[in-house]
Amino acid sequence: MYNVFDFIWNLASFVVALGILVTVHEYGHYWVAKKNNVKVERFSIGFGTPIWRKTDRHGTEFVIALIPLGGYVKMLDERVDDVAESLKPLAFNNKTVYQRIAIIAAGPLANFLFAIFAFYLMFLIGVPSVKPIVGEVAPSSIVEESGIPVGVEIKSIAGERTLDWADVNLALIGNMGESEVPVATKATESVSERVYNLNLTDWKIDADEGSAVHSIGFVPYRPKVITTVTNVIEGSAAEIAGVKVGDRLVAINGQQFTDDWDGFSKEIRTFPNQKVIITVLRNDTLVHLSATPKATVVNGVEVGQLGVYPTIEPYPEEYRIEITYGIGGALVQALARTWELTTLSFEMIVKLITGDVSVKNLSGPIAIAQGAGNSAEVGLVYFFGFLALISINLGIINILPLPVLDGGHLVYYLIELLTGKPVPEKVQEIGFRFGAIALLGLMSIAIFNDLTRL
Repeated sequence: MYNVFDFIWNLASFVVALGILVTVHEYGHYWVAKKNNVKVERFSIGFGTPIWRKTDRHGTEFVIALIPLGGYVKMLDERVDDVAESLKPLAFNNKTVYQRIAIIAAGPLANFLFAIFAFYLMFLIGVPSVKPIVGEVAPSSIVEESGIPVGVEIKSIAGERTLDWADVNLALIGNMGESEVPVATKATESVSERVYNLNLTDWKIDADEGSAVHSIGFVPYRPKVITTVTNVIEGSAAEIAGVKVGDRLVAINGQQFTDDWDGFSKEIRTFPNQKVIITVLRNDTLVHLSATPKATVVNGVEVGQLGVYPTIEPYPEEYRIEITYGIGGALVQALARTWELTTLSFEMIVKLITGDVSVKNLSGPIAIAQGAGNSAEVGLVYFFGFLALISINLGIINILPLPVLDGGHLVYYLIELLTGKPVPEKVQEIGFRFGAIALLGLMSIAIFNDLTRL
């Protein structure tokens, strides 16, 4: 039941997010086309059978279609349909090359403008977050080799201020490929303020290792997790065994795990579909319960799942922050964050080509759906941040010089601008086929990566 709900929530969030971003993108094309006196025949969100349609007084049909995986703006074009003589001045192909460039470029531009708007709302409302306090350092990691101790706060990386772990993650990714990067830390009672150097010479991010923060060896501070049960999943092995909210999990088959949630959860995973004796402390009395953890597959391995949630102690108040700005400051930060993520995305594309970043890091619609669901579940402000990030990526993807994308069309128009004549239709057709194959290949890799992470 839980997995079905999770799937439906992620799917619904994905449809909403994609619908917003596609509408923004296509509206960019539509608005500039109308400003240049091009007749727009259809504005469609989604593909396939229309589930809603309306035609305005200008003859433009607005459609919401059944398959919510994109959209399009269909403009009057002599290369596609027969056009009456009286309507030829309204055809896209009869506009100047500058007008056509403006119309095509307006889609990706709208995505970048929307990202600024979404980030603006995010910073204006305020983003609850926590300071980047080092909780642990992974053994034999780059961080351990640098000497950065546990308990310090990361203040900056390569001169870039780091307010929270999201900033740390972005700074690390942005400096990938550098030989050495300085990390400034804040003084604590036991450790003085100091700058450490991370050796990134051979560092590459692997999607299997999680974020850049974890890949390099940082383990962010997390509040203690204790074994007192806060929720029992309906129909789970725990509910069948009689575990109740408020029980403190003490032992498995006599092995003690009092207030050691990590140890308890690791041990229970070794008993898929096997009967165990769970000892709980209930109202100061030890109770022994017989349970059979349900088998579930995680990363291709069958593990046991009891079906309970532990108690997580609250963050210390001094570790909490809220990143918020006034009307002017929020705009400055929105512009800066959009620029930072745009340049970082282009750098990542280059690093994918050079091999500094593995193709395992490519994500497809499944990962995007999970991201949409997770951000929407956490709160509206995080959903705005997610929308901004995906909007930037959608804008960047569309300006890549693949003929099937907006960027490919722009390349053709720039060639026309330089040569004074349009690229031959046969050449364009070959380019479109090549672009479709390349795009299909990239999407196949991304979807394969998504499936392997499930």
